[in-house]
Amino acid sequence: MRILVTGGSGKLGTAVVTALNEAGHTVLNLDAVGERGPGFTRVDLTDYGQVIDAVFGVNDRIDGADAIVHLAAIPAGGIQADSATFHNNMNSTFNVFQAARRAGIRTVVYASSETLLGIPFDIDPPYLPIDEEYPSRPESMYAVVKHLEEELAQKLVRWDPRLSITALRFSNVMNEVDYEGFEGFQDDPAVRRWNAWGYIDSRDGAQAVLKAVELSAPGFDRFIIAAADSVMRTPSAELAATGFPDVEVTRELSGTETLLSIEKARRVLGYEPRHSWRD
Repeated sequence: MRILVTGGSGKLGTAVVTALNEAGHTVLNLDAVGERGPGFTRVDLTDYGQVIDAVFGVNDRIDGADAIVHLAAIPAGGIQADSATFHNNMNSTFNVFQAARRAGIRTVVYASSETLLGIPFDIDPPYLPIDEEYPSRPESMYAVVKHLEEELAQKLVRWDPRLSITALRFSNVMNEVDYEGFEGFQDDPAVRRWNAWGYIDSRDGAQAVLKAVELSAPGFDRFIIAAADSVMRTPSAELAATGFPDVEVTRELSGTETLLSIEKARRVLGYEPRHSWRD
């Protein structure tokens, strides 16, 4: 397929572009930053004119596309003012979704966020392991935008049942170099309680994107995308008991398995994490 990736110069985006290319797809990275070359076009994604122009084709490098992977965003709250985060992320996502519709592109996969689960968990989650079945609980302006993006996606697929939009709720994205810092978590589990000790290797995040693009199931769906394990050596049952003593644990926990359930992603997408900080 011919695939446009927004934010392909970022931490997750770099891994996604690599994985899509290795799978045999033709990829063009649309981003505000990046190295000049045949696989990159500089685009201000908050400018709808630039977005729709690029979606319809960039010179002789790519003429239209079969799918869009939308990763570009201010990646977390607190980096910029709330108003800037809202303006950038919401406008960019609207522009990408709308440009895809106008260009007749039926497959959109985009980066949603684990923050919709109620992260940081100053208020306990309703149960453990955490899954996609309870309503989103944004606790920051960044997460509010992620909630609104999912609402927008649901409305668009209702208007056009042929459209496929998949929201991947990525956990805290890590590269191999980041694993050097994981020893610092081990003495105090409270340091990483804020997201139930979750993370995702960027290469496994890219795997999830590839699976979602190639499945391209009509309609809207959301998936938690996390590693198979936690960031801790402490068994997950012990983490749950001490970190969330008042929260129901709905099944027996095994070893250091993730408390951000990836069962739906495994079942529907065929996603299976291959990388761990323990390696």
